[in-house]
Amino acid sequence: MGKNPPRTRMRGPARRAVITAAALELFAGKGYHGTSLGEIAARAGVARTVLYDHFPSKRGLLLTVVQEQNTALMSHVGARITAVGAAEDRMRSTIDAYFSFTETRSAARKLLFDHANEDDPEIRIARQGIRESRAQAVTSLLADDMRAMGVDPREPIAEAMVELIITGLDGVAQWWERNPDMPRSLLVEGVARLLWNGLGRPR
Repeated sequence: MGKNPPRTRMRGPARRAVITAAALELFAGKGYHGTSLGEIAARAGVARTVLYDHFPSKRGLLLTVVQEQNTALMSHVGARITAVGAAEDRMRSTIDAYFSFTETRSAARKLLFDHANEDDPEIRIARQGIRESRAQAVTSLLADDMRAMGVDPREPIAEAMVELIITGLDGVAQWWERNPDMPRSLLVEGVARLLWNGLGRPR
């Protein structure tokens, strides 16, 4: 019998990605305090010493994963906001992009929005900074559309409006998790109708 081929040793970036993927699933499912570094190492298939080579603390690992997933969300949605086309079409496409993100990356959505109240001052401050930067980024992406509707994107009310949209969309995403039989297309159409027409104007 021939010898088994030698196992391929993962390079640093690949091993780091495996660790953050395992951390994402566990943090999203069990929360920060309910997850241990030992569990993350076991899920990732690495020794704890290897995990510590990449992330000296659980707090640092959590914040890295949160930042990575927020970047992924903004990239996924931002491309739709700035696409070529009519404002209503881009809005509908952006709504669909957010729901497609939550559908295919539910753990990321949960980590970004559901598990946001860890009893740790440093994490709370960092999360608040990520939240504010997300709202500012979306406000900047929507600047031309806001000017078209008579809103100065530099005014605080513009960011407040964006915060309403972000938290509102995530509230619908949470409802969708409880009502998974709803087709995404119908969900997108209902939300788009409300955001575009409001409650005071019939379609």
